[in-house]
Amino acid sequence: MSAPSRPESVSERLADLPAVRKSLIDAAFAARARVRGVPAREYGVEDSAMTHSWLFTGPPGSGRSNAAVALAAALVCTDPEEPGCGRCEDCRAVFNDSHTDVVHIVPQELTISVKSMEQLIRDAASMPTVSPWRVVVLEDADRLSDGAANSLLKTVEEPPPHTIIVLCAPSTDPEDFSVTLRSRCRHVYVKTPSRDEITRILVEEENASETDAQLAASASLRHIGRARKLVNSREAQKRRTEILNLAELVFHGDQAFQAVSKFVDPVKKQAKEALSEINDTELKKLEASLGAGGKGKGTQKLARGLKGQVKDLEKQQKLRETRQVRDILDLSLLDFSSLYRDALMLSVGADVELTHPDYRGLAADLAEKIPEAGLVQCLDAIAHCREQLGQNVPPKVAFDGMVGRIRKAAKAS
Repeated sequence: MSAPSRPESVSERLADLPAVRKSLIDAAFAARARVRGVPAREYGVEDSAMTHSWLFTGPPGSGRSNAAVALAAALVCTDPEEPGCGRCEDCRAVFNDSHTDVVHIVPQELTISVKSMEQLIRDAASMPTVSPWRVVVLEDADRLSDGAANSLLKTVEEPPPHTIIVLCAPSTDPEDFSVTLRSRCRHVYVKTPSRDEITRILVEEENASETDAQLAASASLRHIGRARKLVNSREAQKRRTEILNLAELVFHGDQAFQAVSKFVDPVKKQAKEALSEINDTELKKLEASLGAGGKGKGTQKLARGLKGQVKDLEKQQKLRETRQVRDILDLSLLDFSSLYRDALMLSVGADVELTHPDYRGLAADLAEKIPEAGLVQCLDAIAHCREQLGQNVPPKVAFDGMVGRIRKAAKAS
Protein backbone atom coordinates (compact mmCIF):
# COMPACT_ATOMS: atom_id res chain seq x y z
CA MET A 1 0.00 0.00 0.00
CA SER A 2 1.38 3.40 -0.94
CA ALA A 3 2.19 5.88 1.82
CA PRO A 4 -0.18 8.82 2.31
CA SER A 5 0.87 11.92 0.46
CA ARG A 6 2.30 14.89 2.37
CA PRO A 7 -0.26 17.67 3.00
CA GLU A 8 0.04 20.39 0.38
CA SER A 9 0.12 24.07 1.27
CA VAL A 10 -1.93 26.67 -0.57
CA SER A 11 1.25 27.81 -2.33
CA GLU A 12 1.86 24.28 -3.61
CA ARG A 13 -1.76 23.77 -4.62
CA LEU A 14 -1.63 26.98 -6.67
CA ALA A 15 1.89 26.47 -7.99
CA ASP A 16 0.63 26.68 -11.58
CA LEU A 17 -1.21 29.95 -10.86
CA PRO A 18 1.38 32.43 -9.52
CA ALA A 19 -0.83 35.53 -9.89
CA VAL A 20 -3.76 33.87 -8.13
CA ARG A 21 -1.47 32.51 -5.42
CA LYS A 22 -0.05 35.96 -4.70
CA SER A 23 -3.50 37.58 -4.52
CA LEU A 24 -4.77 35.01 -2.03
CA ILE A 25 -1.68 34.93 0.20
CA ASP A 26 -1.55 38.75 0.26
CA ALA A 27 -5.22 38.82 1.22
CA ALA A 28 -4.58 36.37 4.07
CA PHE A 29 -1.73 38.51 5.43
CA ALA A 30 -3.88 41.65 5.19
CA ALA A 31 -6.66 39.78 7.02
CA ARG A 32 -4.26 38.90 9.82
CA ALA A 33 -3.30 42.55 10.11
CA ARG A 34 -6.97 43.50 10.49
CA VAL A 35 -7.45 40.93 13.25
CA ARG A 36 -4.43 42.32 15.10
CA GLY A 37 -5.45 45.93 14.43
CA VAL A 38 -2.13 46.81 12.78
CA PRO A 39 -1.27 48.19 9.30
CA ALA A 40 -1.02 45.51 6.61
CA ARG A 41 2.43 46.85 5.68
CA GLU A 42 3.78 45.04 8.76
CA TYR A 43 3.20 41.90 6.67
CA GLY A 44 4.59 43.50 3.53
CA VAL A 45 1.20 43.94 1.82
CA GLU A 46 -1.36 46.70 1.26
CA ASP A 47 -4.54 47.04 3.33
CA SER A 48 -6.49 46.82 0.06
CA ALA A 49 -5.21 43.27 -0.51
CA MET A 50 -8.10 42.07 1.63
CA THR A 51 -11.79 42.34 0.73
CA HIS A 52 -14.94 40.69 2.04
CA SER A 53 -16.52 39.71 -1.32
CA TRP A 54 -14.77 37.71 -4.03
CA LEU A 55 -15.68 36.29 -7.44
CA PHE A 56 -13.59 33.45 -8.89
CA THR A 57 -14.12 32.74 -12.59
CA GLY A 58 -12.48 30.43 -15.09
CA PRO A 59 -13.22 27.72 -17.67
CA PRO A 60 -14.90 24.49 -16.51
CA GLY A 61 -12.34 22.38 -14.67
CA SER A 62 -9.89 25.24 -14.18
CA GLY A 63 -10.09 24.76 -10.43
CA ARG A 64 -11.89 27.95 -9.48
CA SER A 65 -13.63 26.24 -6.54
CA ASN A 66 -10.28 24.77 -5.47
CA ALA A 67 -8.83 28.28 -5.46
CA ALA A 68 -11.80 29.51 -3.42
CA VAL A 69 -11.24 26.76 -0.85
CA ALA A 70 -7.53 27.62 -0.83
CA LEU A 71 -8.44 31.21 0.11
CA ALA A 72 -10.60 29.88 2.95
CA ALA A 73 -7.70 27.75 4.22
CA ALA A 74 -5.29 30.69 4.07
CA LEU A 75 -7.72 32.85 6.07
CA VAL A 76 -8.30 30.37 8.92
CA CYS A 77 -4.78 28.88 8.98
CA THR A 78 -2.99 29.09 12.34
CA ASP A 79 0.59 28.86 11.09
CA PRO A 80 2.22 32.20 12.02
CA GLU A 81 4.52 32.32 8.99
CA GLU A 82 2.69 30.61 6.12
CA PRO A 83 -1.04 31.24 5.55
CA GLY A 84 -2.57 28.07 4.16
CA CYS A 85 0.29 25.90 5.38
CA GLY A 86 -1.67 22.71 4.74
CA ARG A 87 -0.33 21.14 7.95
CA CYS A 88 -2.28 22.76 10.79
CA GLU A 89 -5.57 21.36 12.04
CA ASP A 90 -7.59 24.21 10.49
CA CYS A 91 -6.05 23.81 7.04
CA ARG A 92 -6.65 20.07 7.06
CA ALA A 93 -10.25 20.60 8.15
CA VAL A 94 -10.88 23.06 5.31
CA PHE A 95 -9.40 20.76 2.68
CA ASN A 96 -11.45 17.87 4.12
CA ASP A 97 -14.59 20.03 3.92
CA SER A 98 -15.14 19.74 7.68
CA HIS A 99 -14.15 23.12 9.13
CA THR A 100 -16.85 24.59 11.36
CA ASP A 101 -16.26 28.16 10.11
CA VAL A 102 -16.07 27.40 6.40
CA VAL A 103 -19.39 26.82 4.64
CA HIS A 104 -18.91 25.24 1.21
CA ILE A 105 -22.14 25.21 -0.82
CA VAL A 106 -22.47 23.14 -4.01
CA PRO A 107 -25.98 23.82 -5.39
CA GLN A 108 -27.95 20.80 -6.53
CA GLU A 109 -30.84 22.54 -8.29
CA LEU A 110 -30.83 23.73 -11.90
CA THR A 111 -31.52 27.28 -10.72
CA ILE A 112 -30.54 28.58 -7.29
CA SER A 113 -33.70 29.86 -5.63
CA VAL A 114 -34.35 32.73 -3.24
CA LYS A 115 -35.07 30.14 -0.53
CA SER A 116 -31.58 28.64 -0.94
CA MET A 117 -30.03 32.09 -0.63
CA GLU A 118 -31.88 32.70 2.62
CA GLN A 119 -29.87 29.86 4.16
CA LEU A 120 -26.60 31.23 2.77
CA ILE A 121 -27.40 34.66 4.21
CA ARG A 122 -28.03 33.09 7.62
CA ASP A 123 -24.72 31.21 7.36
CA ALA A 124 -22.94 34.46 6.49
CA ALA A 125 -24.45 36.24 9.48
CA SER A 126 -23.30 33.61 12.00
CA MET A 127 -20.27 34.41 14.12
CA PRO A 128 -17.15 32.28 13.64
CA THR A 129 -16.53 29.77 16.41
CA VAL A 130 -12.85 28.85 16.33
CA SER A 131 -11.34 31.18 13.71
CA PRO A 132 -11.25 34.95 13.19
CA TRP A 133 -13.27 34.58 9.98
CA ARG A 134 -16.37 32.83 8.70
CA VAL A 135 -15.95 31.96 5.02
CA VAL A 136 -18.89 31.11 2.76
CA VAL A 137 -18.00 29.57 -0.63
CA LEU A 138 -20.80 29.27 -3.22
CA GLU A 139 -20.06 27.23 -6.35
CA ASP A 140 -22.03 27.55 -9.60
CA ALA A 141 -23.12 31.08 -8.80
CA ASP A 142 -24.09 31.42 -12.47
CA ARG A 143 -27.18 29.39 -11.52
CA LEU A 144 -28.51 32.19 -9.31
CA SER A 145 -32.02 33.27 -10.31
CA ASP A 146 -32.59 37.02 -10.58
CA GLY A 147 -34.46 36.95 -7.30
CA ALA A 148 -31.71 34.97 -5.57
CA ALA A 149 -29.02 37.33 -6.88
CA ASN A 150 -30.97 40.32 -5.62
CA SER A 151 -31.49 38.76 -2.19
CA LEU A 152 -27.77 38.05 -1.93
CA LEU A 153 -26.77 41.53 -3.08
CA LYS A 154 -27.07 43.28 0.29
CA THR A 155 -24.93 40.63 2.02
CA VAL A 156 -22.27 40.95 -0.69
CA GLU A 157 -22.40 44.76 -0.54
CA GLU A 158 -22.20 44.91 3.26
CA PRO A 159 -21.07 41.56 4.62
CA PRO A 160 -20.74 41.14 8.38
CA PRO A 161 -17.28 42.31 9.51
CA HIS A 162 -16.22 38.74 10.34
CA THR A 163 -17.49 37.15 7.10
CA ILE A 164 -15.90 36.51 3.69
CA ILE A 165 -18.17 35.67 0.73
CA VAL A 166 -16.57 33.78 -2.18
CA LEU A 167 -18.62 33.17 -5.34
CA CYS A 168 -17.57 30.90 -8.22
CA ALA A 169 -18.86 31.19 -11.81
CA PRO A 170 -17.64 30.40 -15.36
CA SER A 171 -17.23 34.05 -16.38
CA THR A 172 -18.32 37.62 -15.74
CA ASP A 173 -20.48 37.64 -18.87
CA PRO A 174 -23.97 39.00 -18.03
CA GLU A 175 -25.41 35.67 -19.19
CA ASP A 176 -23.28 33.86 -16.61
CA PHE A 177 -23.32 36.24 -13.69
CA SER A 178 -25.22 39.23 -12.31
CA VAL A 179 -23.57 42.48 -13.39
CA THR A 180 -24.57 44.14 -10.12
CA LEU A 181 -23.07 41.36 -8.00
CA ARG A 182 -19.93 41.42 -10.13
CA SER A 183 -19.41 45.11 -9.41
CA ARG A 184 -19.40 44.43 -5.67
CA CYS A 185 -16.76 41.66 -5.76
CA ARG A 186 -13.03 41.45 -6.34
CA HIS A 187 -12.57 39.37 -9.47
CA VAL A 188 -9.94 36.62 -9.68
CA TYR A 189 -9.55 34.75 -12.97
CA VAL A 190 -8.37 31.14 -12.65
CA LYS A 191 -6.89 29.85 -15.89
CA THR A 192 -6.97 26.22 -16.93
CA PRO A 193 -4.02 24.36 -15.38
CA SER A 194 -1.36 22.87 -17.61
CA ARG A 195 -1.37 19.23 -18.60
CA ASP A 196 1.82 18.69 -16.58
CA GLU A 197 0.24 20.26 -13.47
CA ILE A 198 -2.82 18.01 -13.65
CA THR A 199 -0.57 15.01 -14.19
CA ARG A 200 1.37 15.97 -11.07
CA ILE A 201 -1.81 16.35 -9.03
CA LEU A 202 -3.12 12.94 -10.12
CA VAL A 203 0.17 11.19 -9.38
CA GLU A 204 0.73 12.86 -6.00
CA GLU A 205 -2.84 13.11 -4.70
CA GLU A 206 -4.61 10.18 -6.38
CA ASN A 207 -1.66 7.76 -6.57
CA ALA A 208 -2.24 7.32 -10.32
CA SER A 209 0.47 5.98 -12.57
CA GLU A 210 2.26 8.52 -14.76
CA THR A 211 0.72 6.97 -17.90
CA ASP A 212 -2.83 6.97 -16.54
CA ALA A 213 -2.41 10.50 -15.20
CA GLN A 214 -1.20 11.87 -18.55
CA LEU A 215 -4.09 10.22 -20.40
CA ALA A 216 -6.65 11.55 -17.90
CA ALA A 217 -5.16 15.05 -18.12
CA SER A 218 -5.56 15.02 -21.91
CA ALA A 219 -8.91 13.23 -22.14
CA SER A 220 -10.50 15.51 -19.52
CA LEU A 221 -9.52 18.62 -21.52
CA ARG A 222 -7.47 19.63 -18.45
CA HIS A 223 -10.58 19.59 -16.24
CA ILE A 224 -9.29 18.74 -12.76
CA GLY A 225 -12.50 17.19 -11.44
CA ARG A 226 -13.04 15.03 -14.51
CA ALA A 227 -9.40 13.97 -14.55
CA ARG A 228 -9.73 12.74 -10.96
CA LYS A 229 -12.80 10.70 -11.91
CA LEU A 230 -11.11 9.19 -14.92
CA VAL A 231 -8.35 7.72 -12.76
CA ASN A 232 -10.64 6.66 -9.90
CA SER A 233 -14.05 5.74 -11.31
CA ARG A 234 -14.64 2.64 -13.40
CA GLU A 235 -18.07 4.02 -14.24
CA ALA A 236 -16.53 7.21 -15.69
CA GLN A 237 -14.03 5.14 -17.68
CA LYS A 238 -16.84 2.94 -19.01
CA ARG A 239 -18.96 5.93 -20.08
CA ARG A 240 -16.01 7.44 -21.94
CA THR A 241 -15.39 4.18 -23.80
CA GLU A 242 -19.07 3.82 -24.74
CA ILE A 243 -19.52 7.37 -26.04
CA LEU A 244 -16.31 7.28 -28.10
CA ASN A 245 -17.19 3.91 -29.61
CA LEU A 246 -20.48 5.43 -30.76
CA ALA A 247 -18.48 7.17 -33.51
CA GLU A 248 -17.68 3.76 -35.03
CA LEU A 249 -21.25 2.45 -34.66
CA VAL A 250 -22.56 5.36 -36.75
CA PHE A 251 -21.32 3.39 -39.78
CA HIS A 252 -23.24 0.24 -38.77
CA GLY A 253 -26.92 0.88 -39.43
CA ASP A 254 -29.23 0.91 -36.42
CA GLN A 255 -26.50 -0.14 -33.99
CA ALA A 256 -25.79 3.50 -33.14
CA PHE A 257 -29.41 4.15 -32.13
CA GLN A 258 -29.45 0.96 -30.05
CA ALA A 259 -26.23 2.08 -28.37
CA VAL A 260 -27.84 5.44 -27.50
CA SER A 261 -30.58 3.67 -25.53
CA LYS A 262 -28.02 1.52 -23.73
CA PHE A 263 -26.02 4.65 -22.90
CA VAL A 264 -28.75 7.12 -21.85
CA ASP A 265 -31.05 4.85 -19.82
CA PRO A 266 -28.39 3.68 -17.32
CA VAL A 267 -27.30 7.30 -16.71
CA LYS A 268 -30.86 8.20 -15.70
CA LYS A 269 -31.09 5.13 -13.49
CA GLN A 270 -27.71 5.80 -11.84
CA ALA A 271 -28.64 9.42 -11.11
CA LYS A 272 -31.90 8.32 -9.50
CA GLU A 273 -30.16 5.69 -7.37
CA ALA A 274 -27.34 8.04 -6.37
CA LEU A 275 -29.83 10.62 -5.09
CA SER A 276 -32.33 8.24 -3.49
CA GLU A 277 -30.67 8.24 -0.05
CA ILE A 278 -30.39 12.05 0.00
CA ASN A 279 -34.02 12.37 -1.11
CA ASP A 280 -35.26 9.99 1.59
CA THR A 281 -33.26 11.82 4.28
CA GLU A 282 -34.68 15.17 3.18
CA LEU A 283 -38.24 13.80 3.24
CA LYS A 284 -37.86 12.31 6.73
CA LYS A 285 -36.34 15.55 8.01
CA LEU A 286 -39.25 17.55 6.57
CA GLU A 287 -41.82 15.17 8.07
CA ALA A 288 -40.14 15.31 11.47
CA SER A 289 -40.00 19.11 11.42
CA LEU A 290 -43.76 19.25 10.83
CA GLY A 291 -44.65 16.61 13.38
CA ALA A 292 -45.83 13.96 10.93
CA GLY A 293 -47.54 11.04 12.63
CA GLY A 294 -48.58 13.13 15.63
CA LYS A 295 -52.01 13.03 17.27
CA GLY A 296 -54.30 15.60 18.77
CA LYS A 297 -55.49 19.06 17.83
CA GLY A 298 -53.93 20.59 14.76
CA THR A 299 -52.86 17.23 13.29
CA GLN A 300 -55.09 17.55 10.22
CA LYS A 301 -53.88 21.08 9.58
CA LEU A 302 -50.27 19.91 9.85
CA ALA A 303 -51.02 17.06 7.44
CA ARG A 304 -52.35 19.50 4.85
CA GLY A 305 -49.28 21.70 5.25
CA LEU A 306 -47.01 18.68 4.98
CA LYS A 307 -48.63 17.56 1.73
CA GLY A 308 -47.91 20.91 0.09
CA GLN A 309 -44.31 21.05 1.32
CA VAL A 310 -43.67 17.45 0.28
CA LYS A 311 -44.87 18.35 -3.21
CA ASP A 312 -42.46 21.30 -3.32
CA LEU A 313 -39.61 19.10 -2.06
CA GLU A 314 -40.30 16.44 -4.69
CA LYS A 315 -40.23 19.14 -7.37
CA GLN A 316 -36.80 20.32 -6.18
CA GLN A 317 -35.55 16.73 -6.03
CA LYS A 318 -36.71 16.14 -9.59
CA LEU A 319 -34.85 19.25 -10.75
CA ARG A 320 -31.73 18.01 -8.97
CA GLU A 321 -32.01 14.64 -10.70
CA THR A 322 -32.50 16.36 -14.07
CA ARG A 323 -29.41 18.46 -13.50
CA GLN A 324 -27.29 15.43 -12.59
CA VAL A 325 -28.38 13.52 -15.70
CA ARG A 326 -27.81 16.58 -17.87
CA ASP A 327 -24.33 17.21 -16.42
CA ILE A 328 -23.23 13.60 -16.95
CA LEU A 329 -24.51 13.52 -20.53
CA ASP A 330 -23.03 16.92 -21.34
CA LEU A 331 -19.57 15.80 -20.19
CA SER A 332 -19.90 12.69 -22.35
CA LEU A 333 -20.80 14.88 -25.32
CA LEU A 334 -17.63 16.89 -24.68
CA ASP A 335 -15.67 13.64 -25.00
CA PHE A 336 -17.55 12.79 -28.20
CA SER A 337 -16.93 16.25 -29.66
CA SER A 338 -13.22 16.04 -28.80
CA LEU A 339 -12.90 12.82 -30.81
CA TYR A 340 -14.27 14.50 -33.96
CA ARG A 341 -12.03 17.48 -33.24
CA ASP A 342 -9.07 15.05 -33.15
CA ALA A 343 -10.20 13.62 -36.50
CA LEU A 344 -10.42 17.11 -38.00
CA MET A 345 -6.92 17.97 -36.75
CA LEU A 346 -5.54 14.80 -38.35
CA SER A 347 -7.45 15.52 -41.55
CA VAL A 348 -5.92 18.99 -41.97
CA GLY A 349 -2.48 17.85 -40.79
CA ALA A 350 -2.38 20.13 -37.74
CA ASP A 351 0.54 19.54 -35.40
CA VAL A 352 -1.40 19.47 -32.11
CA GLU A 353 -1.78 17.03 -29.23
CA LEU A 354 -4.84 14.80 -29.50
CA THR A 355 -7.42 14.94 -26.73
CA HIS A 356 -7.87 11.16 -26.90
CA PRO A 357 -4.43 9.77 -27.84
CA ASP A 358 -5.56 6.23 -26.99
CA TYR A 359 -8.24 6.54 -29.72
CA ARG A 360 -5.90 7.86 -32.38
CA GLY A 361 -6.75 4.90 -34.62
CA LEU A 362 -10.48 5.67 -34.55
CA ALA A 363 -9.85 9.39 -35.08
CA ALA A 364 -7.66 8.58 -38.10
CA ASP A 365 -10.39 6.29 -39.47
CA LEU A 366 -12.96 9.09 -39.13
CA ALA A 367 -10.59 11.52 -40.86
CA GLU A 368 -10.27 9.07 -43.76
CA LYS A 369 -13.99 8.32 -44.12
CA ILE A 370 -15.46 11.78 -43.57
CA PRO A 371 -14.46 14.93 -45.52
CA GLU A 372 -13.38 17.99 -43.55
CA ALA A 373 -16.69 19.77 -44.14
CA GLY A 374 -18.49 16.66 -42.89
CA LEU A 375 -16.40 16.60 -39.69
CA VAL A 376 -17.37 20.21 -39.03
CA GLN A 377 -21.02 19.22 -39.50
CA CYS A 378 -20.52 16.38 -37.01
CA LEU A 379 -19.18 18.87 -34.46
CA ASP A 380 -22.19 21.10 -35.13
CA ALA A 381 -24.53 18.14 -34.57
CA ILE A 382 -22.97 17.46 -31.16
CA ALA A 383 -23.16 21.14 -30.21
CA HIS A 384 -26.84 21.15 -31.19
CA CYS A 385 -27.48 18.12 -28.99
CA ARG A 386 -25.89 19.89 -26.03
CA GLU A 387 -28.10 22.91 -26.64
CA GLN A 388 -31.19 20.70 -26.75
CA LEU A 389 -30.33 19.12 -23.40
CA GLY A 390 -30.18 22.63 -21.96
CA GLN A 391 -33.66 23.26 -23.38
CA ASN A 392 -35.11 20.21 -21.60
CA VAL A 393 -35.44 18.07 -24.73
CA PRO A 394 -35.60 14.40 -23.58
CA PRO A 395 -32.03 13.00 -23.70
CA LYS A 396 -32.95 10.02 -25.90
CA VAL A 397 -34.61 12.33 -28.46
CA ALA A 398 -31.63 14.72 -28.46
CA PHE A 399 -29.09 11.91 -28.85
CA ASP A 400 -31.04 10.17 -31.61
CA GLY A 401 -31.27 13.45 -33.51
CA MET A 402 -27.52 13.92 -33.11
CA VAL A 403 -26.79 10.44 -34.45
CA GLY A 404 -29.05 11.08 -37.44
CA ARG A 405 -27.26 14.33 -38.25
CA ILE A 406 -23.82 12.71 -37.90
CA ARG A 407 -24.86 9.81 -40.18
CA LYS A 408 -25.98 12.35 -42.78
CA ALA A 409 -22.74 14.35 -42.43
CA ALA A 410 -20.66 11.20 -42.63
CA LYS A 411 -22.75 9.86 -45.54
CA ALA A 412 -22.95 6.59 -43.61
CA SER A 413 -25.30 3.89 -44.79
